Amino acid sequence: MSHKTNVTWTGAMSFEAEVNSFKIKLDADEAVGGKNTGPRPKPLTLVSLGGCTGMDVISILGKMRVVPEYFNVEVTGELTEEHPKYYDKLHIRYIFKGDDLPMEKLEKAVTLSQERYCGVSEMLRKAATITHEIVVE
Repeated sequence: MSHKTNVTWTGAMSFEAEVNSFKIKLDADEAVGGKNTGPRPKPLTLVSLGGCTGMDVISILGKMRVVPEYFNVEVTGELTEEHPKYYDKLHIRYIFKGDDLPMEKLEKAVTLSQERYCGVSEMLRKAATITHEIVVE
């Protein structure tokens, strides 16, 4: 299987990407010639990581019959100082709220996502150190 996307220049520093028939506008900051009309490409990497592992965790917890009232995946990336700048450190915070959230099941779901299922984590792990924590509020 393969995936394909088109990223088309729409003027200045703006591009429009088509992903799974959905359109995403990308742009740069005004300081570098953009008009600030969309997200930057690099942080979308963090979105991909959070979405991939978040979907895994919710799916796995559902099979364990654990349903949080609230779930958020917060991803922080630290960029290198030198060009080409890339994320060399990534930290994922899995934030849960709700009753009856057994920590051992939360840990198992997160571990399975990080070590077995999340392809975005696997890909990024080749370039960055990925750490994580689980927070139950």
